[in-house]
Amino acid sequence: MGFLDTKNKRKSAVLTSLIMSLLLVAIFFFGLKYLDPPEEYGIAVNFGTSDVGQGNVQPKAPLKPAGNPVEANQEEVQEEAQEQIKEEVTTKAEQTEVEESATTTEEVLTQETEDAIAIKKAEEARKKQEAEDRKKEEERLERERIEAERKEQERLEAERIERERQEAIAKKKAEEDAKKAKLDAMIGGVKNASGTEEGGEGNDNQAGDKGKITGDPNASGYYGNGGSGGDGDYNLGNRKPLSRPKPDYICDEEGLVVVRIEVDQNGYVIKATPGVKGTTNSAECLKSQAKEAALKTRWNSDSNAPSKQVGTIKYRFSLSQ
Repeated sequence: MGFLDTKNKRKSAVLTSLIMSLLLVAIFFFGLKYLDPPEEYGIAVNFGTSDVGQGNVQPKAPLKPAGNPVEANQEEVQEEAQEQIKEEVTTKAEQTEVEESATTTEEVLTQETEDAIAIKKAEEARKKQEAEDRKKEEERLERERIEAERKEQERLEAERIERERQEAIAKKKAEEDAKKAKLDAMIGGVKNASGTEEGGEGNDNQAGDKGKITGDPNASGYYGNGGSGGDGDYNLGNRKPLSRPKPDYICDEEGLVVVRIEVDQNGYVIKATPGVKGTTNSAECLKSQAKEAALKTRWNSDSNAPSKQVGTIKYRFSLSQ
């Protein structure tokens, strides 16, 4: 063993064991003694049979009754017992009141806490609902504002279109009035005319010779530039028109009318649809005359063409040309 590896260590261990053995023997035989039961210590109390007394003679036996001290002592004991009972009852009542008060306070605090939580939740729900209602109101006002702006823009656009239309009508009327005035100045006016012919021609209920001074006496139309109709653009693949009848003017309208045509192999127009894409004036008086002229148009025959070859004719109507 490592702690007994030298001579000195072995001597020290033997010596220590011997000393410890002697100490244990001395304690066992000569240790502290005690009494069983132990001696009592205190102050000596005089012998007696009552709580009060007087004189210097120590009686060896109980004294005779003097003034019924036993009853008096009993009354005092009873009074003390009653007072003690009263104190106990009072203490218990106070404890009960304290416990009841604590219970009531706890209930009140619990109730107040629950009410406070409920009130807080109700307030939060109310604020949330108010925020949602305010957001919905703002969205509704924004929609109304956008709708009002859109209607205002539509109104302004309609007013602009109507104003331009009225300006165009006024301009057109002014040009016609100027032309009539110029023509009247050239021929001296119908009322001031010095011609020798009698009668008249026209579709009105007033006397006169309706038409244009530059017009054709044999033409049936009373409107336009004095010719028999507007010029036309013909498109039917590589086929050419053989006859190009012009539409008549029957109203004070001008513009471009595009007619879609279907032509057979013999060159006859079997179907005409006026007012297709590209038309600038869809007045019925122009479309009807354009359709009639298109149906009268004759094309060169082509045996290699489809049975219904589709093309277009464009008629330009002009009152000032």
